[in-house]
Amino acid sequence: MGEFLTKEFYGNNIQNWLISFGIILGAIIIAKILYWFIGKFVKKLAKKTKTSLDDILVDQLEEPVVYGVGMIGFYWAVHRLEFGERVDVFFDHLFIIIITLNITWFFARIIDSLIAEYIVPFVEKSESDLDDQLLPVIRKTVKTGIWVMGIVIGLNNAGFDVAALIAGLGIGGLALAFAAQDTIKNIFGGIMVFLDKPFKMKDRIKINGWDGEVEEIGVRSTRLRTLEGRLVTIPNGQFSDHAIENVTLEPSRKVKISLGLTYETTPDQMERAMELLKEIAISNPNVEDKDIFISFNSWGDFSMGILFIYFMKKDMDIFTTQSEMNMEILKRFNGEGLEFAYPTSVVYKK
Repeated sequence: MGEFLTKEFYGNNIQNWLISFGIILGAIIIAKILYWFIGKFVKKLAKKTKTSLDDILVDQLEEPVVYGVGMIGFYWAVHRLEFGERVDVFFDHLFIIIITLNITWFFARIIDSLIAEYIVPFVEKSESDLDDQLLPVIRKTVKTGIWVMGIVIGLNNAGFDVAALIAGLGIGGLALAFAAQDTIKNIFGGIMVFLDKPFKMKDRIKINGWDGEVEEIGVRSTRLRTLEGRLVTIPNGQFSDHAIENVTLEPSRKVKISLGLTYETTPDQMERAMELLKEIAISNPNVEDKDIFISFNSWGDFSMGILFIYFMKKDMDIFTTQSEMNMEILKRFNGEGLEFAYPTSVVYKK
């Protein structure tokens, strides 16, 4: 038995190999026990406190600590074996990178949990929907930043020339930026929408010939549901290049009507027609009774023109109100014997 344990195998005797495997197995067992202990006792103690911060810390620290114990055992087991200087240096650098990534993982979990615990409920209570869209982007950006920082620190401590690596990535990133100008433009357009808030979810807007209700605001594009019921995806870059008309924010809807009466209409009838239009507007509850404009404004080829402008109250049904007003004009004008003109021509024969 003693001879078997002293036999060489890849530069180390069997006894050292067995001890190293025992250390790895022991580290795994200790990690399992630690995981059970934290879940059985530490979490229960944290739940008894009034604050939820310790619950978050314990919950997010649990797995990184367990993996850290396993990695320390693995490093100890490998480091006690003889593999040569180059292999030992490789494992030293690998261990530094793994430990750094494990710590980075812990911080990323903590920050994300704190956002979910304290910031998400606050955002959900706010009236604006834009911050609901912006928060997932911020969470991903923060997590990505933490991971990038952790990788850079790990590589730097492991002896890699991070500056040269970043310079190389910078050259490649410059080429990529030229190839993705439209994407970058759309992302900056999305940031502008989030910051300036020219509209919010469910607002009706008009932009570059499109007219519809905002259904989704993303980082790269925004989706509109048009009045025809079609879904249109608009790149956010257009919001920087074109004017945005927010129909929802209008205080009232302006309606302009041009009426034409025949040239047989008398002055008294013309005055009566204008009085009727004012009465019709005032009597309709969906119309602003203060902003009514009526003018005998034109002499046409076939008719005498009346300009009639009124404003519908905010949030009133547009089509129903217009139908009610037009129907009332038709009824009242016909009842008063006021005739609408239409194109006519007279042919003289010699």
